[in-house]
Amino acid sequence: MLDRLKKNTLLELLQDYPCVAITGARQVGKTTLARSIADSISQKAVWLDMESPRDLARIQEPELFFEQNEDKLIVIDEIQHRPDLFPVLRSVIDRDRRNGRFLILGSASPELIRNSSESLAGRIAYEELSTLSLKEVGEKHDINELWFRGGFPQALLAKNNKTAMRWLKDFLFTVTSRDLPQLGLNTDITKLRMFFTMLAQQQGGLVNRETLARSTGVSGTTISRYLYFLENVYLIRVLQPWHVNVKKRLVKSPKVYLRDSGLLHASLGIDSYDILKNNLHVGASWEGFVIEQTGMVLPDSCEMYFYRTHQGAEADLLIVRDGKPILCAEIKRTNAPMMSKGFANVIEDNQTSQNYIIYPGEDDFPVAKNVQAVGIRNWFGHLAGLV
Repeated sequence: MLDRLKKNTLLELLQDYPCVAITGARQVGKTTLARSIADSISQKAVWLDMESPRDLARIQEPELFFEQNEDKLIVIDEIQHRPDLFPVLRSVIDRDRRNGRFLILGSASPELIRNSSESLAGRIAYEELSTLSLKEVGEKHDINELWFRGGFPQALLAKNNKTAMRWLKDFLFTVTSRDLPQLGLNTDITKLRMFFTMLAQQQGGLVNRETLARSTGVSGTTISRYLYFLENVYLIRVLQPWHVNVKKRLVKSPKVYLRDSGLLHASLGIDSYDILKNNLHVGASWEGFVIEQTGMVLPDSCEMYFYRTHQGAEADLLIVRDGKPILCAEIKRTNAPMMSKGFANVIEDNQTSQNYIIYPGEDDFPVAKNVQAVGIRNWFGHLAGLV
């Protein structure tokens, strides 16, 4: 499990690009994966951690350091703390365009790591590492354990639920009090944490910036900044509505989900699976879990949306390829899923031929014409067919 499913992809990218970046939330296993990659290649590797004072001292003259180690794979961890390195990397790479020279790791999106896209355009490939997925853990962990604790390795592998929840709360404290301010979000940390808790309480809800601003005591502009930064450190997923040229009044506000179900439960004070399954947030939690698991394995050619009209048509997931809806799905936390009239209207509006109700069970069975109920584990097989 520690080698992760991305390893082969990243090894291939190192053969094709001078620089490869592994991005993803803090503590998802980027460093462990990078060490595994370094062990798999023939050349030596040199490591730099941009949170280490010792390593920061070593790279006071970065161009000289890179030139002195040009025969090695140079791994730079937590590079979001040194965005000034990107122009130097560009200059060094342009003098020697050999592939596989740099492997950089960052706990923020390329958009948030300033100058990276502009400085290294055409020289770098990005690959996001998510938290552990159901496909990765396979039968090693019960699905309900993964759902309750989430996919951060240290939470999932903790000795008990109490330890897992404590780790998740400490993780969130670190991200909000240290990482986000270092990345440029200068704000009242107490209000930011209040906002994050509000998002947890409204998991999968439509974004209403004015309401959120009044409840948090900040401006609408600040709410937009909160959403931008939280999305770009991989803590939330902003799911956009699908807009098509139909004669319907479409909902245009996005939905927001906490990406990791364990962080959701820690933020809500849900400290066991037994409490979760009887909690009023159980349906929203399951919906977010399935959406995140889907995003982890969805082919790059496809995009996720939701669909909702003011007339009552609604689908939790609409998968689009080449600008055309190809699949829609409802997500239900029940062992006896039935199709709603609203979901039937979505199918009619979008003319999708692949339509599913995703539920926690094991068996697949038809629930209506062109609509099938699928268990969460079997869901991945249907997604694989989209390639």
